[in-house]
Amino acid sequence: MEEGIKRLRILAVQRFKAGESPGSICTSLGKSRFWLYKWVKRFDEGDPSWFEDRSRRPLASSNRTPSEIEEIVKMIRLNLYNQNLFCGAQAILWEMEDLGVEPLPSIRTINRILARNDLTHRRTGRYEPKGTAYPALPSLLPNQTHQADFVGPCYLKGPIRFYSLNIVDAATVRCGLQPSLSMAAQSVLDGFWAAWKRIGIPDRVQIDNAMSFFGSRRHPRGMGPLIRLCLHNGVEPWFIPMAEPWRNGLIENFNERYQQKFLGKVIMGSVEDLTTGSLAFEQRHNSRYRYSKLKGATPLKALVASNVILRFPAQEKAPKHPLEKPEIGKYHVVRLIRSDLKLDVFGERFPVPPETMLEYVVATIDVKEQKLKLFLDKTQVEEFDYKLR
Repeated sequence: MEEGIKRLRILAVQRFKAGESPGSICTSLGKSRFWLYKWVKRFDEGDPSWFEDRSRRPLASSNRTPSEIEEIVKMIRLNLYNQNLFCGAQAILWEMEDLGVEPLPSIRTINRILARNDLTHRRTGRYEPKGTAYPALPSLLPNQTHQADFVGPCYLKGPIRFYSLNIVDAATVRCGLQPSLSMAAQSVLDGFWAAWKRIGIPDRVQIDNAMSFFGSRRHPRGMGPLIRLCLHNGVEPWFIPMAEPWRNGLIENFNERYQQKFLGKVIMGSVEDLTTGSLAFEQRHNSRYRYSKLKGATPLKALVASNVILRFPAQEKAPKHPLEKPEIGKYHVVRLIRSDLKLDVFGERFPVPPETMLEYVVATIDVKEQKLKLFLDKTQVEEFDYKLR
């Protein structure tokens, strides 16, 4: 049957080429003029198989990503990678949005393009643990632990110098941003209070050893504004080891994303622009950015799935500096003990037992007992009187 149809096509074209009228050919073969003209047009002396059936599959699939979009994805990914910036599917999608690319592919499509072009390898050179046990904080549920840091100084047009208090929930990766023109005591209180009103009050907050967080090296036992704010609200501050910013790795990574996707993209000429833009970026991140640690969910979807009831500040405005000295509560200082067997707590040094050498210890200040208790793993190995001032 198939061979007979092919011979019919050849015969029809031969008769047309010999000068026979299309009407005569079509009548004798029982075919339409459209059929005849199709095969006359298809005829090619240089193609011995011109009369064969061809696939009816369209040359371009409506579901296939346009080649231009694929090239843009590859270009952006390589550009981000070469700049040592975040270069996953979400970062690429945000970059395409900022460039006004249309149509925008889905994150799933971008991941397929990256896999198809072998662009999924991770950057080398990441921190390798040394084997010394480090006291990790719980991060299974929302607001068990926050990580916080100040970014800055940064500059608006003018120039106007500002800082950004960035906070990230370790369980859901929800962020809270609060820009400020300074890192003075009241600005610290205002920043944490405003962020807590949006993302909730944590059980713990992990920070570095900046004086804006702990207070003053001249008065190491004075409990700075943040320590007092935390203890008055049932939050335990945890200070990471000095010169080890990777211990706050979640907020450090977020800060890079903040600088890349916000400071590097959004033009701001006033404090009002900064405030509005920071809140918009916070909302965009929390509602749209997807994390592998959340199994592809966004921070807000992870929060909803947890069914955890959050705790928020009871009053609208932040308390005023100086706050009263708390009478209860605890705060913690994590340190790696060197060979000199000295523990540094905001500039004040204490002798520690030999078994703590080259180990991470936790110095817990118990406000009610006025004691500094030293823990190696979960075992208390030393205790000092610690009268707070």
